[in-house]
Amino acid sequence: MSDQSGRYPYLWGVSQQGQVWFREGIQPRVPEGTSWEEVEVPREVAQLSAGPGDLLWALLWDGNLLVRTGLSLDSPTGISWLEVESPSKEVEALHVAVGVSVVWVVTKDFKVWFRRGVNSHNPCGSGWISIGGEMMMVDVGLNGQVWAVGEDRGLYFRMGVTQAEPSGNGWIPVSAQWGINKELIPPRDECEFSGHLTETSQGSAPSGTDSDSELGPTNLEHSATPVLEAAAPSIVPLGGGDPSAPPQEVKQPSSASQQDAPKAFIPASDSFINSLVSDRDRTSTTQPSITEMPQEDGVELPPAPVLPTLPATGHDVPFMNVDLEGAGAARSAQAAGRSLSDVLGTLENSQGIGEEDGPVWAWVSGGGCDVDASSRISWLSSTGPLSSSLSLTPVQSAAWSEQPQKPQHQEITRKPLERSNSVWVRKGALRWWRDWKPQRWVDVGVALEQSTKSDGRKDSIFFVYYTQYDEKKYLQVFINEVTALVPVLQDCHYTFAVYTAERTKQRWPLILAAPSGKEMNDWLDLLSDCCCEWRGIAGAPTKQALWSTTSKGDIMVHEPPLSLEAAAHPVACDLMFWRQIPGHLRCIESNSLGLVWGIGWDGTAWVYSGSFGRQPSSVNPEIHLQTDVRSVHVYENQRWNPMTGYTDKGLPTDRPMWSDESGLKECTKGSTHPPSPQWSWVSEWAVDFSVPGGTDKEGWQYAADFPTTFHGHKTMKDFVRRRRWTRRCKITVRGPWKMVPPIHLSDISLMPCLTQSKMEQVPVWALSDKGDVLCRLGVSPQNPAGSSWLHVGTDQPFKSISIGGANQVWAIARDGAVFYRGSVSPQNPAGECWYHIPSPPRQNLRQLSVGRTSVFAVDDNGNLWYRQGLTPSYPQGSAWELISNNVTKVSVGPLDQVWIIAEGVPGFPTETPGSVCHRLGVGPMAPKGLSWDYGIGGGWEHISVRGNSAEPLRGPVPPPGGPSRSPALQRPAAQVNGSAVCV
Repeated sequence: MSDQSGRYPYLWGVSQQGQVWFREGIQPRVPEGTSWEEVEVPREVAQLSAGPGDLLWALLWDGNLLVRTGLSLDSPTGISWLEVESPSKEVEALHVAVGVSVVWVVTKDFKVWFRRGVNSHNPCGSGWISIGGEMMMVDVGLNGQVWAVGEDRGLYFRMGVTQAEPSGNGWIPVSAQWGINKELIPPRDECEFSGHLTETSQGSAPSGTDSDSELGPTNLEHSATPVLEAAAPSIVPLGGGDPSAPPQEVKQPSSASQQDAPKAFIPASDSFINSLVSDRDRTSTTQPSITEMPQEDGVELPPAPVLPTLPATGHDVPFMNVDLEGAGAARSAQAAGRSLSDVLGTLENSQGIGEEDGPVWAWVSGGGCDVDASSRISWLSSTGPLSSSLSLTPVQSAAWSEQPQKPQHQEITRKPLERSNSVWVRKGALRWWRDWKPQRWVDVGVALEQSTKSDGRKDSIFFVYYTQYDEKKYLQVFINEVTALVPVLQDCHYTFAVYTAERTKQRWPLILAAPSGKEMNDWLDLLSDCCCEWRGIAGAPTKQALWSTTSKGDIMVHEPPLSLEAAAHPVACDLMFWRQIPGHLRCIESNSLGLVWGIGWDGTAWVYSGSFGRQPSSVNPEIHLQTDVRSVHVYENQRWNPMTGYTDKGLPTDRPMWSDESGLKECTKGSTHPPSPQWSWVSEWAVDFSVPGGTDKEGWQYAADFPTTFHGHKTMKDFVRRRRWTRRCKITVRGPWKMVPPIHLSDISLMPCLTQSKMEQVPVWALSDKGDVLCRLGVSPQNPAGSSWLHVGTDQPFKSISIGGANQVWAIARDGAVFYRGSVSPQNPAGECWYHIPSPPRQNLRQLSVGRTSVFAVDDNGNLWYRQGLTPSYPQGSAWELISNNVTKVSVGPLDQVWIIAEGVPGFPTETPGSVCHRLGVGPMAPKGLSWDYGIGGGWEHISVRGNSAEPLRGPVPPPGGPSRSPALQRPAAQVNGSAVCV
């Protein structure tokens, strides 16, 4: 701030305590001034902004604004403060910028506001005007010109700012290129498959670091100063900088805490912004606008019935700039490490070193830069993404899908094509999880367009229309590229994910949320019907189908081609198409005779009725009412205090006093909700006494520290304790499932068989929720539910069971011991006796699966084991051999094919656990296979391939070419009957 002559500047400052200070005595001979004078303020101030004249605004910590009145040469500190409310009552102000007679404000939802009527006589102004665009901060330069840092952390300039129109008319990007290079250091992968044994962790804290990296020496020949260069006439991706720019050099290594915490956008010298931005992920609230932007007809896409497409002439859908996949910089940067949410769990991301393709701008000041409106400045080119446009007419989807795919984030031009019989199938309004930083929910319009080819085949494209910085864009997904439509869990919304092969590889599905469960199901049904129609899939799943369940309880089915298990050229997992079957299950098992059994979360057994209905109805006798109940847990944690005993006041490094089981996430009883809106509470919170390890009479478990093994009795060395609280919730759906009463089950297995096999009765083995072994009698394709249960005696409870070819029954006891059931046959379905099989050394097995001639098992540490030496004369085998780690479930089919649910995917440390993986190279000469192929994932719970018995055409296995999709495995030592020997 300066006086009228401009010779004597006035300096204002804010302390860290929120006090306002004025610097006295500044003059040309004493530029540093003489002393500080405190100016009283009613509440703590977070930021000040002073104009070149007599305008001074302050931003309070509570989000409101103060205006200093009475500023003059005689009274440089002014007279009093007047308070001005934030532009929105629901959202607090984040930043204020003042010019000569203008005031700009950014609120915490990144909306930009202009204060009208501001002048020397009325410094408070008269009202707020909503300005388009989403910005982190703004700065007013000479002649009222405005510069800004966008929410995508790109630089922007306000066009059209004049004395007559001080608010301007649009944002254009500043093509600023970072003048140094960047070396990408690949993060250390912690979820990669390997042949190394994963040992049990003894009292080790869970690591919060997803990757470690070491940075090379910085190139000192380059300057760290941003360099402005001429922009090419092509579109500049938002937040990405110039595409031709060399990569940046990473300046600082990031620790685990830096990766987990929200990244600060503002330098440390302006710490108030750091605190204000720290809650930038808060749910945005719609802002009331004084001046409403004119809306065109096609922006809002309400639900509508099937309508014929209007003629191309004179009817352009008003969404202009084509953005096929979003922000290019964000996608290419995070292709090496990305979680989606969840997908079926959470959608939080951690950004690693070197993931930004362009400069990450945090602050801009244009106080010394005056842009002449008549000049043509290369780095303020009007051909940037906020001003160029491409007319988007109703699309000829069939013709588009046949055109070669161009690289993402380039402007796409297409000549007018001869129209076919194109119709809009449906339009609507959903919410889209924007999958580049900063991630958040965005209101979008969606449309599914279907066209008919000359041969009568229908093709469809799914569009997602959104607006960014006043620019209307869209994403498109070709229906013939969709591989899965999966309901997901996030923010208690009715949310679903759209997968394609490319999005599966990148672990980056398209996440959409509907306002209601009915609308979500309608969209899922419509999109699934289009996908199935294009692939020629109709009706009930075939007998060879692969079945799977997600952690949410949804049932997914894949129709396998003959080449799925081909030795030479198997179908890649990311190309597999999964469709949803109505119902809700925790696990599922099948065989090639069309029998399918499942178990709910409450232990209820269900059998597939053999029909498939996308529209369940009580009229259809094969569609039944299905219910499921599960428990939700939170943990109460306490630490010992010598003065008061156990208390909820922990150390600064302790887990939250209310948390989930891992202790990494804070979960209170009040903030914990059912898994999804389809679930409803059926009980109140209660202490859970059935916790593994036991509890005392009040439900507490004790340990020396977090997080170690807890036990149910207190000792002198126990300084922490925890207690589990549980609450039950229930879901009710309709599906082709018939309940099998009355025993609740924990595991089930159907004997696999070849396609040509004929059996009067199919052996079915199961475990009750108490660990009893059961054999189901009378099961056949004509009577899939069977007739009765036969109890098989054991001397201890079991936790896993599997029956393979030739009536081989294997089981695992709850203490980890392995057993083989002898003399099982069609004439003696329960067998004679149990044979104890030694477990792998220092490992407790938890789940196994038996194929035609092979047995695979998973231990408590996620290691996958193969049983060697199985022969008809010695079916117990001779030794366990380690195959891989990072495994949660395994399924072995009738062809001895091996599929697993993997804990994680190499290269994606933040991926939600649970991914479908296929073991490649399995054959008679290589029963253990060679490598892994990763498929869809992020919340998959269980898979069964025991129905796929279609043998592929056999041929020579070609030598592996190209980079392997999994690391080379070391050949470990084998263990023979409890003794380790070298083989």
